[in-house]
Amino acid sequence: MTRNQDHHPLLAAFDREMREHARPGGPGVRVERTADVVRQVGGEDDWNGVVWSSPDLDATRADAAIAAQVAHWTELGYGEFEWKLYAHDRPADLGARLLAAGFEPEEPETLLVAPVADQPTAVRLPDGVHLRTVRDEADVDLMARAHEQAFGSDSSRLRHQLLAQLKEDHFVGVLAMAGDEPVSSARMELYAGTGFAGLWGGGTVEAWRGRGVYRALIAFRAGIAAERGYRYLQVDATEDSRPILQRLGFTALSTTTPYVYRPAS
Repeated sequence: MTRNQDHHPLLAAFDREMREHARPGGPGVRVERTADVVRQVGGEDDWNGVVWSSPDLDATRADAAIAAQVAHWTELGYGEFEWKLYAHDRPADLGARLLAAGFEPEEPETLLVAPVADQPTAVRLPDGVHLRTVRDEADVDLMARAHEQAFGSDSSRLRHQLLAQLKEDHFVGVLAMAGDEPVSSARMELYAGTGFAGLWGGGTVEAWRGRGVYRALIAFRAGIAAERGYRYLQVDATEDSRPILQRLGFTALSTTTPYVYRPAS
């Protein structure tokens, strides 16, 4: 990150609204604040982790904060928790300190943001594909199936989280269907009071990639965000989706790397 990127006003707004003043990510989930970190704590199948750390952390305070989080989740007995590290977080060697404390880094993603008003909302789909919103448990099962086929990963925890959010007003789920088969799924979380809407998922099964399904899901959710008065769309993008989103006008503000800690059994 350059100094100018580090002080991008959108990045500052994101850090303030979405991280430092984070809201619970679902029912039964709470946000806890200490002097140096903000963390989300839920059940074992929820996302648990650190979402923000103080920008003035020095080496000593950083090590103490890391040790405190390890102790906190180890006491809870959870199988894992995550420290969501951003490239502009301080101290500059925070990632190395997490690694030394036993955290394992996963693939980094790019934090991308775009004004809702700049996004096309016309949905253009390939022949034979239609979209429908997710309304019940059967639809959640279809979302989970599409996720597994697109990403090749188990979706049991995702299914739990989707079922918990299903009736929440801030949650929007959408399926791309070819006949009775799900070929892609995506969701949007509307963070009340922030102006930000987060786009998640969007993985498409291999046979349907490169045909505009992913872009259609972006447009569909952008239209809903616009209707509800949100100003910005935010994505943590993989390297597969980053170029598509940048062509759609999304700006890269930082990178984020999940550092996962799994207490010894």
